[in-house]
Amino acid sequence: MVTAVTNLGRSGLSDWLVQRVTAVILLLYSVFIAWYLLANPDLDYMQWKALFAGTAMRIFSAAALLSTVAHAWIGLWSISTDYMTERMMGDKGNVIRWVVQLGGALLLFTYLVWGVQVLWS
Repeated sequence: MVTAVTNLGRSGLSDWLVQRVTAVILLLYSVFIAWYLLANPDLDYMQWKALFAGTAMRIFSAAALLSTVAHAWIGLWSISTDYMTERMMGDKGNVIRWVVQLGGALLLFTYLVWGVQVLWS
């Protein structure tokens, strides 16, 4: 049996809602970046730097970064708890799931810290 201590929300419904909200944030961010790139065909480094120097863009980028991490964690947790079980993977199913979740959590944490450092330095 898999316990719910490692999922992001307190229930499947809250995880589902977080997935949808983060997907909308990521969609809006992607559309904005695509629009900006298309609207500025001769984009240079100084324009790009000026875009990300604004507080609003930094906050929007931080929201997209947090959304990416939350979205990825819920997806990783859901897939690993559904498919990495003792019934499907043998005696080592729980160990494999734990290692995958730990590795994913460390990788996502690294990306989060790195992303915040890039955005706010």
